[in-house]
Amino acid sequence: MAGVFDIDLDQPEEAGSDEEQAHSLFLLFCRGMEHCEKFEISETSVNRGPEKIRPECFELLRVLGKGGYGKVFQVRKVTGANTGKIFAMKVLKKAMIVRNAKDTAHTKAERNILEEVKHPFIVDLIYAFQTGGKLYLILEYLSGQYMTFFFLFLGVFFYLAEISMALGHLHQKGIIYRDLKPENIMLNHQGHVKLTDFGLCKESIHDGTVTHTFCGTIEYMAPEILMRSGHNRAVDWWSLGALMYDMLTGAPPFTGENRKKTIDKILKCKLNLPPYLTQEARDLLKKLLKRNAASRLGAGPGDAGEVQAHAFFRHINWDELLARKVEPPFKPLLQSEEDVSQFDSKFTRQTPVDSPDDSTLSESANQVFLGFTYVAPSVLESVKEKFSFEPKIRSPRRFIGSPRTPVSPVKFSPGEFWGRGASAGASTTQAPVEYPMESSGIEQMDVTVCGEASAPLPIRQPNSGPYKKQAFPMISKRPEHLRMNL
Repeated sequence: MAGVFDIDLDQPEEAGSDEEQAHSLFLLFCRGMEHCEKFEISETSVNRGPEKIRPECFELLRVLGKGGYGKVFQVRKVTGANTGKIFAMKVLKKAMIVRNAKDTAHTKAERNILEEVKHPFIVDLIYAFQTGGKLYLILEYLSGQYMTFFFLFLGVFFYLAEISMALGHLHQKGIIYRDLKPENIMLNHQGHVKLTDFGLCKESIHDGTVTHTFCGTIEYMAPEILMRSGHNRAVDWWSLGALMYDMLTGAPPFTGENRKKTIDKILKCKLNLPPYLTQEARDLLKKLLKRNAASRLGAGPGDAGEVQAHAFFRHINWDELLARKVEPPFKPLLQSEEDVSQFDSKFTRQTPVDSPDDSTLSESANQVFLGFTYVAPSVLESVKEKFSFEPKIRSPRRFIGSPRTPVSPVKFSPGEFWGRGASAGASTTQAPVEYPMESSGIEQMDVTVCGEASAPLPIRQPNSGPYKKQAFPMISKRPEHLRMNL
């Protein structure tokens, strides 16, 4: 499975140390109050309930994917607060990961990035915990379709705009995504974009810094990655151009009969732009798909701002888009909160079983995963709201559907399209809590609430209308290994 459910980690990457992001506690102060006491939020004070987050807190519902290092399940929380809420549970085997230093670094980097990059258009990490032999990531469950199932021309503006905001947020954090492709972009139940799968990301890449790893999906890879000449965040804007071209024509801009021919075309062939594309679309594609990375749109100091200022996006109100006040052009047609119709049936038909955790690692090997445990900021925020800081002199207080609509790349004016929609709240970022390890290898973590829940909204039929041009004129050129996504 692709996206956040991709659990194969054996992609090449430079070895490097990861900066520890976890903190052991928070100190809350009542300032200016003579008799206010200092209250320490720690593993004990935050988690006063009987619930400890561990595998038994979740009921396995379906298998969503499998890989060399573990499985991904659809699960339901069965204990404590938010009982009944659906999540995706990614399970990784420690013994498999620690065999390769790069895989270990990838795993830690993905967990750290998911913690750091809270954004409306990036998948949410709710919990991370571990047992003696396994790592667990509890993520928001995305039951909506992959990008390849809803290439709506009406939605090209909308989806590319949301993706550009997600990429811009990553770049602000010094992170290069490096694997932008349709399979890694999903919709939530409301129809908004969610960027997934951060296994190929590179951290600490700021202005002037380059990296040389050969990684990604060939059809969407920038020339500088293929040439191993060193690359920076500009590679993500090339990939955005390749994705845009795919959305408008039905195939990536450069494809060949095999891997070598595809690479040759990316490095040497002229960009073929169909005549029916609007002038704005043609111009944006030319500027994103420049082989010279330094002159590529988005490569300058403005980064995402340069891309978003292009005339192609002139109809978009970026503030309203970030606040999710713009109504998505398509809402996934879901039967229920547990809908798995968009996942491969060869997995969803299987009986969900989390194999026994009978493997043991040495103490030194387990030290690699110290600090892996994580609680979402929304959990800590809800805990803080329960505290009262009224000044009192007393003992210390003891307190979480659509089918693939044909694309008609002809001139289009969105009109009222950008004025519709309802607001949705934005999440806030808070430092996490690190928990001690029990002798059994299970990190202690008691919590009373999960991440914020969003009730499914009523299903809305997608937009439709007459189309004058044949859809996906280049569909026959799509590589065989990408046709499974149609």
